[in-house]
Amino acid sequence: MDSPTSLPPAFDRRAWPERGRLDYWQAADGWPLRRYRLGSGERGRMLLLNGRGDMIEKYLEVIQYWADRGWAVTAFDWRGQGGSGRLTDNPMTGHIENFGQWIADLDAFAAEWRGEGDGPTAMIAHSMGGHLMLRALAEGMVAPDAAVAVAPMLGIHSAPLPRWLAIGIAEIMCRLGFSQRQAWTQREGSERQRQMRQKRLTHDPLRYADELWWRDHSRDIALGPPSWNWVRQALASTRALEEDEALDRLAVPLLILAARNDALVSTPAIRRIAARIPHATLHVYGVEAAHEILRELDPVRQNALARIDAFLDENAR
Repeated sequence: MDSPTSLPPAFDRRAWPERGRLDYWQAADGWPLRRYRLGSGERGRMLLLNGRGDMIEKYLEVIQYWADRGWAVTAFDWRGQGGSGRLTDNPMTGHIENFGQWIADLDAFAAEWRGEGDGPTAMIAHSMGGHLMLRALAEGMVAPDAAVAVAPMLGIHSAPLPRWLAIGIAEIMCRLGFSQRQAWTQREGSERQRQMRQKRLTHDPLRYADELWWRDHSRDIALGPPSWNWVRQALASTRALEEDEALDRLAVPLLILAARNDALVSTPAIRRIAARIPHATLHVYGVEAAHEILRELDPVRQNALARIDAFLDENAR
């Protein structure tokens, strides 16, 4: 048995890895998207797409993981969140006028990313990033060699409200002039709310504490609830994607990981859409996983990483 001194050092989730490059990429209209790149690229190139309200810092651990395996990993913050600026006067509001703007950003970003080198390409997308990736592919974005969607936002939990009522309320609030207002409140200092939020995201209190640490130490990247217009756009975009017949013709090999009891996105919607995509493989975790599968307790997280690695070894060579 190896001695403890032979084990690799623990990854510091509250520090940027060495040798990474943090800069800004400009969209067609000049909007700066914060970008991070790490890894040699001997294995291939990977684009990591995060979720609503996320920032690059939350995924440094998996970025380092895949960089250590030879991938050149690129991640960026979506327009209006993380380190990519804000779209309203309230810096804690997650807002977008139209999801099509994010699709345009992704199309342009991915086109430049593909031109940066040769070799296999992979996209790994979480939650809202998974929705935007699949929508962009359905709308004609050039596919990578393999794609992974982790807890993709293919439907939204609106409980206790039925979906039709949630749509109606969002429409009314936007028509009343509240489109840029937060759709709900989030008390930053409430320990009870923090605990409730953690349970919706991950069973791992330490990884959740890492997110809070980054938010507290870099307030310019922190984000709170979405705007009413984001809610309206999300409900409309998820419905439009499910009704898009292009999903039935997607040719990219796709691995989808989901959690049965996900409290944020609809696992039944994920099952329905996965069944339609010709080359999709779906794995659904049980009560052991919440929404942020790649930031779960180690047994779930390591299982997910192993599944993704095996999938990429088979399809991105």
